[in-house]
Amino acid sequence: MNTKIHSVKYNFIMNAILTVSSFIFPLITFPYATRVLGVDFYGNVSFGQSVLNYFVLISSLGIPTYGIRACAKVRDDDIKLSQTVKELLYINIIATIVSYMLFFISLFSVSKFYQNKEILIINSLSIILNTIGVQWLFSALEQYSYITFRNILFKIISVVLMVVFVKEPSDYLIYALICVVSASASNILNYFYMWKFVDFKKTGKCNFKPHLKPIFIFFASSAAINVFTSLDSTMLGFLTNDRQVGLYTASIRLKNVLVGLVKSLGTVLLPRMSYYIEKGEKEQYTNLLSKSFNFILVLSIPLTVFFMLFSKDCLIFISGSDYAAAGLSMQLIMPTIICIGFSSTIESQIMIPYLKENVVCFAVWVSAIVDFILNLFLIPKFGAAGASFATLIAEATSMSIQFYYAKDEILPALKKIKVIKIVGAIVITMVVVYFISCLHISNLFILLCVNAIVFFGAYFVLLLLFKEKFTYDIFISIFNRRKKDVTHE
Repeated sequence: MNTKIHSVKYNFIMNAILTVSSFIFPLITFPYATRVLGVDFYGNVSFGQSVLNYFVLISSLGIPTYGIRACAKVRDDDIKLSQTVKELLYINIIATIVSYMLFFISLFSVSKFYQNKEILIINSLSIILNTIGVQWLFSALEQYSYITFRNILFKIISVVLMVVFVKEPSDYLIYALICVVSASASNILNYFYMWKFVDFKKTGKCNFKPHLKPIFIFFASSAAINVFTSLDSTMLGFLTNDRQVGLYTASIRLKNVLVGLVKSLGTVLLPRMSYYIEKGEKEQYTNLLSKSFNFILVLSIPLTVFFMLFSKDCLIFISGSDYAAAGLSMQLIMPTIICIGFSSTIESQIMIPYLKENVVCFAVWVSAIVDFILNLFLIPKFGAAGASFATLIAEATSMSIQFYYAKDEILPALKKIKVIKIVGAIVITMVVVYFISCLHISNLFILLCVNAIVFFGAYFVLLLLFKEKFTYDIFISIFNRRKKDVTHE
């Protein structure tokens, strides 16, 4: 097999396109769904999705992350790669059968689940679709062009289906099915495309033992991470009502998209970092790590500040005035962008490549417990805002623990970054935006556009004036390339 491995820059561009599409499509579907379905029905769908995440987690075990590392290490050997994929896929199938058994037992034994059985059954399709998708294989082989265009295609299909079939609140079940199509139906293509890279006829008997320990360590970490992404909505559903679930979901939906953008580089670099360590290329590894942290700081800080400043306006514009009450919840949840950006970089570029996933497991479980305890006290009194604050503290806890265990790798990388220049640019930008707000623009769309252009424009201009290394190097690289193209013309 001669699989073409593209450069990190190319892969990042492809993943950035995928991330931007994940930003654009929710801007189309999310406002439409929240307005058509209303807070209660939208909250009902969100509750069903949060519950099914647990069963998808069981069926996946820790394979989505472990599979990337395992396959990346043997991607130069056709037979070893095929053997690895075969063994992991079989483990995945067994776990899927167990997951479905637990799902149907829970469906008929938990009254809250049985009351929402239609939503849960529809979402249960994602269990099998995630199993046959073997997304980890394509990530390990750095097939980001295929991953990107495939996802965009199914997002376009889902938008069309939503506009055609979701017309009123009673269409919430159709909306739930379309969400499954958008998120998981493309995995059917994955199953057939997989055979281009693997051939099970070349493989021998399965040896599951080498995979089991790391898989279950990753599973334990994934279980705790799932607490962050699903437990809040689930507990809100049990302790309050569908309205609070809807408000909370509105406040975190934009945050999740922004987190995906911040994490995009780390996602791309996981297979490359594992490959460098396997080959003993320490210098290349260290250089990429330093650039990763710089990228996280330059991007996550302005995103956090902007959407905290304009949280209420963004919610009203995207979802309607009914969701204005989620403003505080959104402000409290936004700083997690910085925390998750750091945590994901430490995990994907230090812990996992160096086989220290047990540290990640410990960190996320401690944080999950913190999240659960805080939710018990805060959700009954503060609803969605309480869940957001609990998540913020939990994410900060996870970041702090991982930082402590990886400080020997992190501190030398951070010393090369002039954080004061980034902070200075943000402070000055906030002052500029304050004066813009004095114009009292009445049209909400124009207000957000003007503030966004001024905020991010001023911020990046200031970074260039301060000669912040990461931003300045990218600008010079683009300028020189453009100058070279003009010269050739």
